[in-house]
Amino acid sequence: MTTPTTDHVLIVDDDAGIRELVAEYLRRQGLQVSLAADGRQMRELLASRRIDLLVLDLMLPGTDGVALCRELRSPGAPPLPIIMLTARSDEADRILGLELGADDYVTKPFAARELLARIHAVLRRTRMLPPNMAAAEPAREIGFGHWRLDTTARHLLDASGAVVALSGAEYRLLRVLLDHPQRILTRDQLLQLTQGRDADVFDRSIDLLVSRVRQRLGDGARGSRYIKTVRNEGYVFCADVQAAPRPAAP
Repeated sequence: MTTPTTDHVLIVDDDAGIRELVAEYLRRQGLQVSLAADGRQMRELLASRRIDLLVLDLMLPGTDGVALCRELRSPGAPPLPIIMLTARSDEADRILGLELGADDYVTKPFAARELLARIHAVLRRTRMLPPNMAAAEPAREIGFGHWRLDTTARHLLDASGAVVALSGAEYRLLRVLLDHPQRILTRDQLLQLTQGRDADVFDRSIDLLVSRVRQRLGDGARGSRYIKTVRNEGYVFCADVQAAPRPAAP
């Protein structure tokens, strides 16, 4: 299936050879591609052009990819899907990137065809679960325990109404669990539902995200009130979930 030419990908990598090779392949597949060698050029392009997805290398001169991802996920920043490029040995950086809100990662060396598949998957997922619902659509909240999840603002509200911010990855994981309560979901299923990809043997990103969401909820792994670990199977959201009704149409 050909990606519409309106999909515009920005590749940020200090290796000119990688930038040009990947850009040439993606353009042949119908994507519009812009290139940047560092954070300064990335910011200039983001300010002057509409970008649909960012491919961001972790190892950059000056401001590295982790700091740039943190900047792009700061409060008030416009939503932008991010795929991180990492070295195969940098597991800690990959995990940190996902914690900061990267949507997926690809390890170097990689095939351009693999990156294209990840780009398609992230764009599909982003459009299926938009960062913000249409302004005309009434807000919807999902209640559980002493918490409410605001699916428009994509944040948690505690019993007092105080806001607990969530990264994009944390929101997607919690939303999937709330949409499938009392049902065991395997790590592979959670990866497919939240990131659109299969797990490899050493992939710990889902376990890490579960831990982060538990921290947001004040939930411990032992005696967990909300997210229980099912040994050798996966995770289950065990609290009752109540979806707030939408206001009736006038």
